Parts: sequence; C-alpha cells; structure tokens
Amino acid sequence: MTARTDLPTNLPAGATSRRRRWVVVAVAAVAVLAVGAVVALVGPWGRADAPTADRAGGSAPEVRLEGPPDATPPDLDTAALTAGVEQASVAKIDPVRLADGVVPPTNRWYSGLVFGEESQPVFAQPVSFALTGSGFTLGVPDPVASDKAVVGPHVPAVTVDAGAASAQVSAADPVSVTIDLLDAAGAVLGHVVLAEGSPFVSLTAERELTVASSAQAGSFEASGDGPATVTVAGTEWALVGADPDGTLAAGSTATWYPVPQDADADAAATLAEAAADPVTGVDVTYGVDDDVARTTLTYRTAGGAPTAYVLAPHHRTGTQPERDGCDLGTYPSVYGSLELCAGSHLTAFAPTVRPTGSLDLDGVPDDERTAVVDALTADVAATEPFPSDTYFGGKALFRAASLVTLGEQLGADDVVADLRTRTTEALREWAQPDGCAQRDARCFVYDADARSAIGLTPSFGSDELNDHHFHYGYLLAAAGLLAADDASLADDVAPVMDLLAADVASPTPTDALPQLRSYDPWFGHSWASGTSPFADGNNQESSSEAVNAWNGLGLWAQSSGQDDLATQAAWLTSTEAASARAYWTAPDLDDPALDGFGHEVFSISWGAKRDYATWFSPEPSAILGIQLIPMGPVQTSLATDVDPERIRAAVEESGLTGPLADYVVTYSALAGPDEAKAAWETAVDLPEEAIDDGSSRASMLAFIASVRANPPAS
Repeated sequence: MTARTDLPTNLPAGATSRRRRWVVVAVAAVAVLAVGAVVALVGPWGRADAPTADRAGGSAPEVRLEGPPDATPPDLDTAALTAGVEQASVAKIDPVRLADGVVPPTNRWYSGLVFGEESQPVFAQPVSFALTGSGFTLGVPDPVASDKAVVGPHVPAVTVDAGAASAQVSAADPVSVTIDLLDAAGAVLGHVVLAEGSPFVSLTAERELTVASSAQAGSFEASGDGPATVTVAGTEWALVGADPDGTLAAGSTATWYPVPQDADADAAATLAEAAADPVTGVDVTYGVDDDVARTTLTYRTAGGAPTAYVLAPHHRTGTQPERDGCDLGTYPSVYGSLELCAGSHLTAFAPTVRPTGSLDLDGVPDDERTAVVDALTADVAATEPFPSDTYFGGKALFRAASLVTLGEQLGADDVVADLRTRTTEALREWAQPDGCAQRDARCFVYDADARSAIGLTPSFGSDELNDHHFHYGYLLAAAGLLAADDASLADDVAPVMDLLAADVASPTPTDALPQLRSYDPWFGHSWASGTSPFADGNNQESSSEAVNAWNGLGLWAQSSGQDDLATQAAWLTSTEAASARAYWTAPDLDDPALDGFGHEVFSISWGAKRDYATWFSPEPSAILGIQLIPMGPVQTSLATDVDPERIRAAVEESGLTGPLADYVVTYSALAGPDEAKAAWETAVDLPEEAIDDGSSRASMLAFIASVRANPPAS
C-alpha cells in the first residue's frame, strides 16, 4: 500500500494553532544595513520563467560552488504537454487562501496555509508558523520523544497582530512562500515571507502599518543599537525593523527570528545584521557526477546582502563540501539539531545513485539462476488482470515489466514473451492521450484549475493530489523498462509519460505546472499529501516508493533519450535515497532529540513529528516494509554508508512474517553473506499469499542472488 495521506491523524496535544494573545507591543528600531555591490547568482532554474516570481526579486552574493557544475534542466513545453490530453475538472482541492494566477502549491511543506476551511501550522525549520485572524504566530518546536514518536508541535511564542482580516499566498517556490495579509476590503497590507531553512520571518508593509508584537512572557525590549528582544521558554526572540511605536512605514520590513540558545555575542550580531535584509525567495540548482549529487539553495534577499540558513542532519552526513560560518549555534527539531550558518548558499552532497532497472547477475551460480527462472515461469503464469486505478494499476504494470526485463536478462525470452505483449498493450492503453474521452479508467486528464494531471480511476486521494509521485513513478518505471529497446513504443507513449514526469518533477515553474511538485529541495525528500490538512504539517510515509518514483523517472528518461531529464532524475534519486536513510531506515538514534524513542526506524515523517506507525497497519513488518517497497534494483542504495548491524536490528525488530514481510526478507540480504543465505532459503519457501502484489518470488530471488554474488559496499 501507499501512504494514506487522505486519512485523519491522531494529533498530539498542543499541535493545533493556539489563539492566545498577549498585549505588550514590541518597540525597536535598527539602522538599515548598508549593502555594497553584489552580483546575483541565478542558475538554470532562475526566476525569469516563474509566473509567480516574488515581487521583491532580490539577489545574493556571488560564490564559487564546490562539487559538480550546474546541470542543464530539461527543456519542457508544459503547455503543449497539458493540452495534449483530455481536459476535465476532477481534482478535489479548494485553494481557499490563494491569490489569482498563482499555481496551487500542492505537496509543499506549507500547503496547509492554502487549503481547507482553517489554515494549518507549517514548519519552516527551525521556525514554526501559523496564521491568525489578524496576523500570525511564531514558535520554535521543542521535540519530545516517546517510545513510538518524536513530536514537536507549533506552540506560539510570538504573536504578530497587523490588523489583517484575512490572508492569502501570493508567491511560492519549492522552498519559500510569500503570504499577503489583507484588510477587510481585500487590499494588501503587507507581505510575509518565510523560507525553509531560514530562521527569519519578515513582514514588508505595502502601506503604513501598526504592527503589535507580543510574547508569552514579557515584552520585546530595545537593547542599545541592537534588536529588540524577549525571552520565551528559554529562547530569545529578536525583532528588527519596526519604529518604536510599532509603526512600519510603506516599503519597510520588520523581521522576527529566534536566537540559538548556544549563540555567542558575535553570532547574535551576525544574525541581527542579516535580519535587516529580508529573504525574498529561494533558487535551486543541482549537479551530478560519478560520486555526488549536489544541491544548492540560494537564499535571495531584497538588497542582496548575505543571510543565514540552517543545516539539517542529512546535510551533514557523509562527504560534504567545506563550509564557512557554520558556528552560529543550533536549534532543536524533531529531525535532530539544526546547525546555523552565515551565508546565502546552502550546498549539500548526496552519494550518486544512478537510475537502474536491472540487477547485476554476474557471478550468480547456475543452480540459483535456474531457481529464478523456475520462479519466473510460475510468476508469469500467475499474473492476474491489471487493476484500473492509478496506484494498483501502475504497481501491477511495474511488477509485470520487471518480470519481463528479468526474463530477458536471463535469456528466458520465451517465458516472458506473452507477458511483454500483454503489459505493453496495457501501457499503451494508459498512455492514450484521448483515453478519457472513451472510458473512465486507465487514462489521464489535465485539470487546469488544479494545474495537474489526474488519473482515472484515482486511488488513495490522488484526485486530492496525494501520492502522485508514487503512482506515476510506477508507470514511468514500467514504460522505461518496456521501451528500453523499443523506440517506437517510447515514441507512442511519450505524450502521456512526459506529462506524468512533468506533473511530479517539472524542472521550472510555469503557468501549467508547478516546479518540482512533489519534491522538497531543502529536506531532500518528497511530501505525499496534496493539501496537507494537518496540524503537524505535511507528511510522507513510503520513502522507498519516492526513491522508486525518481528511479522510474530516470528509466523513462533513458529509454526516451532525454539526457537532461536523466540527470535530473539521478539528482532526485540520489537525494531522496540519502534522506530516506537519514530519516526513515537508518536514523541517527544517538541524536539527543531521539532520546526516549524505542525503535530502529521511522515510518511516517511529518513537519512536526516522526512516527513508528503506518496509515494501514500496526504490524512491525508493515512499518519497515513500507520503507522498502518495491525492493527493485535501485533499493541496494538502502545499504549505502549504513552499518550492516543497523539492517540486522531493523529486521529483527520487524520479524519475517506479517504484512509486507517479503520486502523485509529481501532487505535482510543487504546485511551480509549469512543473512543473504538465510534470505534466499526463506524466499524459496515463502507462501504465495505472503508475497505482495507489487513483487514476485522471481524478483525476490534475483535480488538476493545478485546481492550474494555482488555484495554492496556499505
């Protein structure tokens, strides 16, 4: 099963936005930062193509980046792609708080601000944020670990009252969001900007405003020439930019931010200086070489001055670029400590994972090859009619295409010939551009209101924009496998497959589709919920299906001859795989934020919490198994830089029976030769009913045999 982001969650106490008010008005004034000449760094994903580019523009100091050079993003005509299928309004989303002309920002960390009758708190890391009736509240989550969860809800520390009557998102990119505060007539009072990884939240006045800032205890007090500050629950909050009477002149900006508890005076001064030039948006660039996939986030500011950002644990894991200015202190989070750095360019590396659809079977002994072919023959014969919904239908096609590829790799073309024909015909049906004019299933439409491709028949809330990368990733992988040596098939299915690829991973923002709908470049992973109607922020359960999605994107790119898309897919696969290990399958259990957590893995990761649970089953095998599905060739990356003992411990906790246990059996082979031998013996005798509908005994045995013959480097 896939992530059930369409279901309600049990929210922790205190997770909802509190409406408490404090009446003490902050008074502070700071000198405007003098900004020298700077050169804007605008990469290939620059702002020129963005129909909703932030009104302030902004720039950043020029730097020399370490790592692979910037890749060229795919050149897509998204208008033509979306016009090439049937048009229909079928999506079940309602962007209540969204300015006209802005592409609905689904599957974002901040989607809860836009959708639903009541806006939800969002978690920008390190700051949490929630809209109120007249402004907003800010907090720094304080993580608390228990046996099955680590929780850090939004608890307001600072309340800002700007006299607003409503709010709406007016600009958005994958990392930052701009929110307009409106008066009773709908006119804009000011623009709030918050960005993931930035400690700053700014309000720039469209006209003169009276802004009242209050706190749980005490009031903001000016301190010489420095910012006004107030301490709440041990954290000092600072405010720069407002006049002493709370007045904010038209065009001027007030910025609020928490000071790390371990910051020294120099660090505090650096933060205060950076806060005077507000962040306006974030640009994304990437590069890939044989060793690392590089992500660079450029935090633009209104005046182009340097700002500050935080590094999460995955940014500090393994080989990373040299960094200066990362000694300003740390903030807490449910993901571990966030390290504060001065600068405008966050660059991070992940080990390169190239998309792959085949296993290395060199060295597999004849008796094991024969066993795989025998299982293949039985699996092909047992292949049932393909389902018609977007999730199980895509998953079934991927299973069948994987069997076809495996059979042909083993020289058993005759065994899989009919299945290739059958699966190819089914893929062609899904890929008919006018398919939805003929039927109400196994086809796609473009919904211009939602700015999305929607499959009929939907499943797991995919018509609410849930899980598109999971669903479409299976279809893209099937297309990539089947079309690898069939150029005519690639040409025939390209109009729809390219649309599905662009729906989840459009490299640039356009009027027709958002940039990187499902992927969060700061976190290095995806978000599954389309509208995020939760007080804990957005979430993702199946990290492995996300890796499979980008691997599928890469398989399709390779088969259709799209080199730039293949590079983009390698970047997405590499970074998603690294974050999957860091936060789901091999988290740092020694991090103080996890002290008290009693398990080896996490299964659902949110903005404000991490759960040892699933949407569909409490069984330990399901909790681990949903992080392994579909256990295709790319999942050998689960062992990259992971101590085999971590794999053994997770498998022991899970057990080898229960829902999705077949994936746990396969995963156990990555722990070492003894485990791989035991996994083979278990897989040979596993009952048919114990094998998930997205897998097969042949695929299990082939994976295990490949690992035995070619152990992955940990």
